[in-house]
Amino acid sequence: MAYSVEGQLLEVCTCNILCPCWVGEDPDEGYCEAIVGWHINSGNIEGVDVSGRTFAMLVHIPGNVLAGNWQARLYLDQDTTDEQQEGILNLWGGKLGGPITDLASLVTDIKSVEKTNIVFDVEGVNGTIQVGDSIGATLEAYKGATGTETTLHDTVFSTVPGKPAYVGKASSFKANAPGFDINLQGHNATCGYFKFET
Repeated sequence: MAYSVEGQLLEVCTCNILCPCWVGEDPDEGYCEAIVGWHINSGNIEGVDVSGRTFAMLVHIPGNVLAGNWQARLYLDQDTTDEQQEGILNLWGGKLGGPITDLASLVTDIKSVEKTNIVFDVEGVNGTIQVGDSIGATLEAYKGATGTETTLHDTVFSTVPGKPAYVGKASSFKANAPGFDINLQGHNATCGYFKFET
């Protein structure tokens, strides 16, 4: 069950700034909807090279983030092979153990799994994610007084466990998929780097 993957994360949600979910508080609207994307710069899952692959989740979180019961639509970039897809879904589904297991346990209802065109573009800690024709977001990290990007450390919830998260704002967030109708500006955004391994 060995794996080692590392890369970058982009995440935008419907909460205001900053998202309460990261510190275990209830989301601003009583629920949270988000697009979360992980781009694997380099990695191997049980002997399968997954370098260059992108995995994204469009999620509905019905209440407190730690209570689980998330509903999710899963997306893999269109060049993902069946073997790579199996490994990625097993890893992010928590079947292979390790640091992603707690996050995986929160997703209880997977509505769909789809391969599609995914654009994942990051410069520093700012970026854009586009999933198919109907889901997309652009975000920019906040900076402190010294010009260094603002980070969250040691939070009770994280989509990049073990690493700091760079917090920011999304200039746009749109998602038009079954069960989702989002068109927002100026809401919470997060980006960061991850390394998951067992």
